[in-house]
Amino acid sequence: MQLKIRFLLVLIGFSFMTFSQEIELSPKAQISIITCGPGQELYSTFGHSAFRLQDPELGIDVVYNYGTFNFNTPNFYMKFAQGKLLYSLSRQKFEDFLWTYEMENRWVQEQLLNLDAKETKALFEFLENNFKPENRDYKYDFFYDNCSSKIRDVLNTVFRDRISYFDGHLIQRYTFRQLIHQSLVTNSWSAFGIDLALGSVIDKKATPNEHMFLPIYVMDQMANTDLDQEPIVKRERSIMEFESLDPYTYFLLTPLFWVLALMVFVLVITYIDFKNNSRSRWLDFFLSFSTGITGMLIIFLWFFTDHTATAGNLNILWSFPLNSIACFYLVKTKPLPQWMQKYFVLITVLLIITLLVWITRIQLFSPLIVPLLVLLAARYFFLLHWFKRNIKK
Repeated sequence: MQLKIRFLLVLIGFSFMTFSQEIELSPKAQISIITCGPGQELYSTFGHSAFRLQDPELGIDVVYNYGTFNFNTPNFYMKFAQGKLLYSLSRQKFEDFLWTYEMENRWVQEQLLNLDAKETKALFEFLENNFKPENRDYKYDFFYDNCSSKIRDVLNTVFRDRISYFDGHLIQRYTFRQLIHQSLVTNSWSAFGIDLALGSVIDKKATPNEHMFLPIYVMDQMANTDLDQEPIVKRERSIMEFESLDPYTYFLLTPLFWVLALMVFVLVITYIDFKNNSRSRWLDFFLSFSTGITGMLIIFLWFFTDHTATAGNLNILWSFPLNSIACFYLVKTKPLPQWMQKYFVLITVLLIITLLVWITRIQLFSPLIVPLLVLLAARYFFLLHWFKRNIKK
């Protein structure tokens, strides 16, 4: 709902702002980089970056925002899932932009750029040209082409080799996954879902330049950047200050509680089945169906979308897609076919490979899957035992 309100405000802002193509900024015009703190919703967890143009003599105070998209886009959710959703550069009044962050209790910092009149004009003209309907849209990529990386890209395009970045402020370089987790609570549905959906490609170390997909790293980098061997930031100031609240969620609502509860439940049912030489067909169907559907989703994100971060997702080892077929055999009362025994061996081996992949850090998984791996291993070993005991060769 907040995103819809924000988009409506942007549209309203458009109707009141139509700059003439011949506009000449006054000598007092200045451009700054705005960095906004994280919000409570997933879409705002990582903060935001934008350009601000002020010209007190002309009464201009606007924000150029590369983080806007249209909810009314045809097939919006399908395009979002496929990574084909276009984002746009918007231009809105600064007071409207700031209102949203004030309502969400999010801090806002400003870095005034050390530009002369000619440089300010060049940057302004680039943004205005980029704002034209035929230029404003771009295909969003969370790691490589987003509202924050656009700050870097615009400055590079306008000032080219005159701009120099220094990375001495980075105590260490992080992987993309580590950078994401700096803004997430591990025991949260958002962190769990992100680790499940994103692949091994994000477990490589990001370059100092690539750290700038996050707003906080853009702000830090600008403080360590020169233009013609002079600091590009003239001064910094805080526009709004709010304390970052530690997100608190009742443990009963967290994914850790539910995966632990599921683990205990499956282990108890498996023990009862073992003692009674029985097999709970409904449980085997549920586990096989849910892991299989998860694996199919991973396949979709990996091979059938434009998302770059979902490639090489080895969560597919334990959430095996073929389980979505095997589940229908497991739910039948008839004797299981002979090939199912080899299938149980295969998926058990895949669990072991999952652990090896994790240990060797080929891909890091969410620690929340540990109970899932335990319950799956227990059930698969039980099924192997049950098969040998009850199915005649």
